[in-house]
Amino acid sequence: MQAVVLAAGKGERLEPFTHTKPKPLIPILDKPMIEYIIDNLKAIGINELIMVVSYLKEKIMEYLGDGSKYGISVQYVIQNKPLGTGHALKVVKEYVKPPFILYYGDIIVDHTYLMKLLSLKNKGQLILTAVETEKPWDYGVLKVKDNHVLDIIEKPEKGKEPSNLINAGIYLVDEPLMKYVDKVQLSPRGEYELTDAVKMVIKEGYEVLYMKIPRNEWYELGKVWDILDLNRIFLEKLLQQYKGSVIKGEVSDKATIEGAVYIDEGAKVLSGVYIQGPVYIGKNAKIGPNSYIRPYSVIGRNSRIGNACEVKASVIMDNAHAAHLSYIGDSVVGSYANLGAGTITANLRFDNKTVKVTLKGKRIDSGKRKLGALIGDYVKTGINVSLMPGVKIGAYSWIAPGAIVYEDIPPKSFYKQVGSVFKVVPLSI
Repeated sequence: MQAVVLAAGKGERLEPFTHTKPKPLIPILDKPMIEYIIDNLKAIGINELIMVVSYLKEKIMEYLGDGSKYGISVQYVIQNKPLGTGHALKVVKEYVKPPFILYYGDIIVDHTYLMKLLSLKNKGQLILTAVETEKPWDYGVLKVKDNHVLDIIEKPEKGKEPSNLINAGIYLVDEPLMKYVDKVQLSPRGEYELTDAVKMVIKEGYEVLYMKIPRNEWYELGKVWDILDLNRIFLEKLLQQYKGSVIKGEVSDKATIEGAVYIDEGAKVLSGVYIQGPVYIGKNAKIGPNSYIRPYSVIGRNSRIGNACEVKASVIMDNAHAAHLSYIGDSVVGSYANLGAGTITANLRFDNKTVKVTLKGKRIDSGKRKLGALIGDYVKTGINVSLMPGVKIGAYSWIAPGAIVYEDIPPKSFYKQVGSVFKVVPLSI
């Protein structure tokens, strides 16, 4: 059976990490998101995966290859200009044979729910998955009766949504939807909306059902702080699976570990390090001496957390370095980033209000009382740099010594002192 994974979008709400990585390659613990999706699809017998790609498509194609290393066939269909989910389904039309699973590439759902979805194959001509949420107005909201879908309202006005059930981004597609997808017109947002094709199917009298997924079993990588949340959840799952600590690397007898930890092969924990689990330390990472690693920290492979550094509830991606005297709290540090001595991420506002982050040009409340910096791949900070709560540092940017950063820094920029003030200037590298 086939599955189609929609993975063409730019993932702008995940910047600065999608400056250099397509959304499916954002890491969760030791592997990118797409591998979790593949694992769950394989578990229900999917043997052919069709990836709809566009933005940074070469990176996805290089990483997954033909799928043979995962025991699954992977085929790529290029959506030259991403024009929405309806358009994505149009471009794969000639490559699929219904019924098949349609899967949004920013969702993880355990295979048990995918198996349940397959079990409904003969119950209706189109089956959607749904999940309850506290903020349905940010999504496509279902109007339902019994187990039937009567309508989908895309991002309704707050307070006017017909239910708190949203489209969970996974469909079991049969012939009727493919029949109407070519008839979808451009929406006011300038996209071909898949939900418009679903509306046509409903209007024509086909039976459209929905299957509910528990909210705590549906994982979305939609906004940049979701990186922290998903790593936290999957760290807990990993340690529950092993029923405690897994230590494959080297730990000094002068280091202290409390609670459950996962320390992968080749990792080194040096003298004077104090770790409070749950913590994940990836392959060949080096911690210490005299570092403090606090709960829910995830440190990627080949990364370095050095002398007198403190890491708290943060994600440090592969090959990142904080060699000495830094505090990284409730933050995400991208691959190959290098934090100079004394780099500090502030993670708490003076007024104790929740931290806001700029996403796609709008200030959005993260809902988090503690949220630090979001530091893109290949960023370099000088000594004694301070990053305020919720700031984003674009990929490849440099922050000059002594800077206090209150606002987002675009990619490939140099934030440095010009005269008596710090300014952003283009960086030619």
